[in-house]
Amino acid sequence: MAAYVIAHLQEAAPHPEIAEYMERITGTFEPYGGRFLVHATQHEVKEGSWPGHLVMIGFPGIAEARAWWDSPAYQEIAPLRSRHIDGDIILIEGVPEGYDPNGAARAVRESVPSE
Repeated sequence: MAAYVIAHLQEAAPHPEIAEYMERITGTFEPYGGRFLVHATQHEVKEGSWPGHLVMIGFPGIAEARAWWDSPAYQEIAPLRSRHIDGDIILIEGVPEGYDPNGAARAVRESVPSE
């Protein structure tokens, strides 16, 4: 099942270390089957607020996403970003092929107290 790294990054002043991070990151995730799904694109807010930027990297599975995150290659460049850009980053599994949200809806209905 596919997995994703999703980063919600705040605006940052341009810095040479950020450029270096961007130049080097692809080489750190490609050995794990990773690829950019969203990067350096504009977004359109439909509800709420979403300051900053979204980055999304897809992996074949959660094991590969974790292995990339923990890899010496990525950990070496991570401070180039984290010293200059605040944000939230998560690793998350996708849903399986043929996923049906009705099971999740049933769980919600069952958790609602009876009147």
